[in-house]
Amino acid sequence: MPNYYQTLLFPALKRLDPETAHERTVTALSLAQRTLAGRAALRLIAGRVPTRPVQIGPLHFPNELGVAAGFDKDARVAAGLALLGFGHVEVGTLTPRPQAGNPRPRIFRLPSDGAVINRMGFPNGGVEAAATRLRRLAARPRDYVLGVSLGKQKETPLAEAAADYVSVMRAVHAYADYLAVNISSPNTPGLRELQGGRYLEHLLAVLVAENRALAEQVGAPPKPLWVKIAPDLEWAELDDILATVLSVGIDGIIATNTTLWRPDRSSETCQVYEEAGGLSGRPLRARSTAIIAHISRQTGAALPIIGVGGIASAADAREKLDAGAAVVQLYTGMIYGGPGLAGRILREL
Repeated sequence: MPNYYQTLLFPALKRLDPETAHERTVTALSLAQRTLAGRAALRLIAGRVPTRPVQIGPLHFPNELGVAAGFDKDARVAAGLALLGFGHVEVGTLTPRPQAGNPRPRIFRLPSDGAVINRMGFPNGGVEAAATRLRRLAARPRDYVLGVSLGKQKETPLAEAAADYVSVMRAVHAYADYLAVNISSPNTPGLRELQGGRYLEHLLAVLVAENRALAEQVGAPPKPLWVKIAPDLEWAELDDILATVLSVGIDGIIATNTTLWRPDRSSETCQVYEEAGGLSGRPLRARSTAIIAHISRQTGAALPIIGVGGIASAADAREKLDAGAAVVQLYTGMIYGGPGLAGRILREL
């Protein structure tokens, strides 16, 4: 599949603007996952997928590789992505109400660097629409882990952000295997300020308490609650975050989101690098791995890590696992590597 994708399919997709190409990909996945023939085709694309189970608390991951939030914004294709070999899928980021996101164009490819810049701004149909799909997924047995990324409405002041996160949590709590608190997207104004001490402890304490209360209502244990952080933190800022998440009882860290940093590049790509937004893909790989290693050193086994940023090969995934990640996620790598990427990485690990 890689040769066919890279020589035939990706050149065709590259003629479309990135967001249109993504929308068509999601639509094709959505259609395929609904039929017997379509599901068989997805399994064929994935090829042989080794079972490499990872246990993190109550979560049983069938393998180390997952899809990062942002690919399946509205919980439309989690089942299809699992058929491609991914052991977990994180859907969202979801907000309490439908949100259009930032104006288009808002995704920019950098193929020579295996990178993408996006300034999406959490476009999604709102949590209630997604919850209907999540309810259907929860009604059937599944052999993959399903995470839901929680966000806030763009216009909600930071001082009132906790209410937005709680609203999304309540709507999806019964259907998610784990919950991810997205406080690190660079594309919602002010959002990264929630990583600071002034807001962070309050927000996380509220969410931990709500998680426990929702679980008690149904006589179940709380859902694992993870926090997704930015790669642009200073080490002292990161240490403050780690102290806070450990003190309030957060279950894990997702490291990292996209970066505002820009590498030095030739004139061929420098114009695209001037676009505002978060940079993902290969240029982020080393920084996200360094952050994973730092978290692992500082916390030992006390804080499991989902590693994400710049994974496009088995070597990239192994680098993050060796640095201390328990499991890893990708998104940009699939844009350039195609739908067979998960199976290839897992066979080569």
